[in-house]
Amino acid sequence: MKSLTATVVAGLAIAFISSTAHAQISDDVVKIGVLTDMSSLYADATGKGSVVATEMAVADHGGKVKGKPVQVISADHQNKPDVGVNIARNWYDNDKVDAIFDVPTSSVALPISALTREKNKIHINSGGGSSDITGAQCSPNTVHWTYDTYALSNVAGKAMVKRGEDSWFFITADYAFGAALERDAANVVKETGGKVIGAVKHPLNSSDFSSFLLQAQASKAKVVALANAGGDTTNALKQAAEFGIIKGGQKMIALLQEITDTHALGIKEAQGLIATDAFYWDMNDETRAFSKRFNEKVGHMPTMIQAGLYSATMHYLKAIDAIGTDEAPKVMAQMKATPIHDFFAKNGKIREDGRMVHEMYLFEVKKPEESKGEWDLYKLLAEVPGDEAFRPLDKGGCPLVKDKS
Repeated sequence: MKSLTATVVAGLAIAFISSTAHAQISDDVVKIGVLTDMSSLYADATGKGSVVATEMAVADHGGKVKGKPVQVISADHQNKPDVGVNIARNWYDNDKVDAIFDVPTSSVALPISALTREKNKIHINSGGGSSDITGAQCSPNTVHWTYDTYALSNVAGKAMVKRGEDSWFFITADYAFGAALERDAANVVKETGGKVIGAVKHPLNSSDFSSFLLQAQASKAKVVALANAGGDTTNALKQAAEFGIIKGGQKMIALLQEITDTHALGIKEAQGLIATDAFYWDMNDETRAFSKRFNEKVGHMPTMIQAGLYSATMHYLKAIDAIGTDEAPKVMAQMKATPIHDFFAKNGKIREDGRMVHEMYLFEVKKPEESKGEWDLYKLLAEVPGDEAFRPLDKGGCPLVKDKS
């Protein structure tokens, strides 16, 4: 009798192990939710293009992992934290979403990161910029893929101050991203020997920058720095041209300037503008091949956010393939253990704070006579290795980072 019982127990154990081994993809589908800005000032830099980039990666991966389909859904968070969190909660609780991608607007990205940790899912952020995502508010469930306010500020700020542009005035978007961008840039300016002589905040999605630009002009600062993004940056630069700020001898720097912003502004108005970016379509044969395919689908060249999403999606799916499960902690461990080598990142790595470290680039907008086509907009000034561009691991205040002193 004992032998029979032992045999039955052993058989049940084997059956259980076998069944779990074959049921590693939850709900028999890997579901990715792209939460983005479909209708407002970041729609060109993210939006439809973010969804398309994610779908392109899924298709290029074969549409499946371990024989199970990969599904992409999307929604517009309207740049509102409560809207974004409600969508994400419904996705996790009811729609069985495994990972949320993109999430521009840091005031939305930060609570999404916290919710993802609570639900033990995965968040791969490409669109949000605040360095707090991998700093004081870091999470074991979040990867910050494409850029952040520290890298944008560090690459451009050091270069400008070293060229003698050492007094700065900030025009800053009044929300989490703008505050972080101004903070990080101001720190770089001061550490490099420059000074900040003034700053002013503007509401998100502003149409009239006249009062802010007049304050910047009156400050006599050598650099007027725009700590904003998307339509805010474009509107500010257009109005700065009307006020003759650059003609008056002040330099303008857009701390976050997407290729779509430069294109919308026009090369004549944008010429000479300094910008930091994580990707440019015309870097090499690989970037050109991806960008050509993307352009055919979307109608414009990819921004760094959109190119980053393709890279991140592919890395995520490869991690699931490698370990045979979409269980969040195991996928995160595999992603962090695997270097990133693709058209987006040559020497990418994910640190324990969730920061994906890779090369960053400093560009200058070409003069009209230098451009050979509609999207031939940038000339490369510097390529900065990831370890120099991004904040040192031990300087961000991330609680996940062990004290190695």
